[in-house]
Amino acid sequence: MEKLSYEVLKKQNYDGYLLENAPERVLQFGEGNFLRAFVDYFIDVMNERAGFNSKVVLCQPIAPGLADMINEQEGLYTLFLRGFQNGQKVNKKRVISCVSRCLNPYQDFEAVLSCAKNPDLRFIACNTTEAGITYDPSCSFTDVPASSYPGKLTQFMYRRYQEFGNEKGKGFIILSCELIDNNGKELEKCVLQYARQWQLGEDFIAWIQNENIFCSTLVDRIVTGYPRNEAAAICEELGYQDNLINTGEIFGFWVIEGPQSIKDEFPVEKAELPILITDNHKPYKQRKVRILNGAHTSFVLGAYLAGQDIVRDCMDDHVICSFMNKTIYDEIIPTLDLPEEELKDFAASVTERFKNPFIDHALLAISLNSTSKWKARVMPSLKEYVKRIGSLPACITASFAFYIAFYNGDTLTADGLTAHRAGNDYTVKDDQAVLEFYQAHKEDSAAELVHAVCTNESFWGEDLTQIEGFEKAVCEYLNDIRKNGAYEVMKGVLSHE
Repeated sequence: MEKLSYEVLKKQNYDGYLLENAPERVLQFGEGNFLRAFVDYFIDVMNERAGFNSKVVLCQPIAPGLADMINEQEGLYTLFLRGFQNGQKVNKKRVISCVSRCLNPYQDFEAVLSCAKNPDLRFIACNTTEAGITYDPSCSFTDVPASSYPGKLTQFMYRRYQEFGNEKGKGFIILSCELIDNNGKELEKCVLQYARQWQLGEDFIAWIQNENIFCSTLVDRIVTGYPRNEAAAICEELGYQDNLINTGEIFGFWVIEGPQSIKDEFPVEKAELPILITDNHKPYKQRKVRILNGAHTSFVLGAYLAGQDIVRDCMDDHVICSFMNKTIYDEIIPTLDLPEEELKDFAASVTERFKNPFIDHALLAISLNSTSKWKARVMPSLKEYVKRIGSLPACITASFAFYIAFYNGDTLTADGLTAHRAGNDYTVKDDQAVLEFYQAHKEDSAAELVHAVCTNESFWGEDLTQIEGFEKAVCEYLNDIRKNGAYEVMKGVLSHE
């Protein structure tokens, strides 16, 4: 079977959109599954719908990467976006043709730096993982290349400055997609630190600040990557060998924090894409963390104790799904400040995403590090609900009891804390200090355990017994879980509506 190429697609009379030649207007640090199913997908659609007419040159951020494989396929790959949308199962196929080539900076850094001489280059996109945006003072300007991503970017931007420093509009719009708070601003901080450490001059520093826009962004799409178990059958059906098949969910949303003028160059509205350019991305981040991530964290531990194993099956269970929806609509949405209709639309998309028939999302995988997740994702809704409504949110309070019950294990091993539900043992995975705490309290009564957890300020940053009635309510739920099981507790919460 022939490898995917423009020639092979022409032979097949492929009738989808393809862009064979266009200027390289985007440099992308990162060639992994996420960026190719998210940023490159959106650029491909902008090329088709809005005449963006841009190729993306990729740069692999770490030494082992996909450069050779991408170049062998002329930058082409097949993307499947799959899921549940408007009540229907969806499986959309698209050959992505916006990628021109992929560079390996560890083999030829000069090839990367030479992209700075391209007058058409305007955008830099990146996703170098959460660990990517770090300042490493051991990086030197003369390294080939600098080991840190911000170091490489500073080297690249200095080459650009040398080439076009006196021309207006030749800086970059930088779209940082790493999963850290204020990703764009943190990246800018690192670049400025290197510019000063390497003594590249005040004029260069002024150019960084005045001619470049570092955008913090929020990215939202689950990308499931190369479908190893289905790949051979998919290639047989496609009629070509594609070693870069990529898969992701149908839902996608990108919030870019920056001036509205970006739209003049990045035609997201003309292309009718789910991309929002705003002066403040934080309310949207809060919406995602509180509704999507908060829903996950608040129901999965109870659902696992109730006998479920994957998210999709939970959505088919009326009690568990109703418990999740009550948490979102009655307890989380009232604590957020975006327009109610927007929040409800996002919540409806969450339920559809959880029903995705193509993703077996294991509850135990989501349970990893639930202590810090509960603090970051659920606790803010608890506190804001109490502040705004003046009473305890029943589902969120019950979810805290589910969390304690789930962590109530007895045997600490190298893998984690062994705990038990009806029918099997499971392993709780969290920071060592968390696991040791729960093992030390394995014999506690419900009241003793709840008090110990609520007053552990190293977990929550505060004493949760100070929230009026919270300790007592959690204790009642935990006793009920021990006596009747998590499923009956969910039923009970729903019957008190």
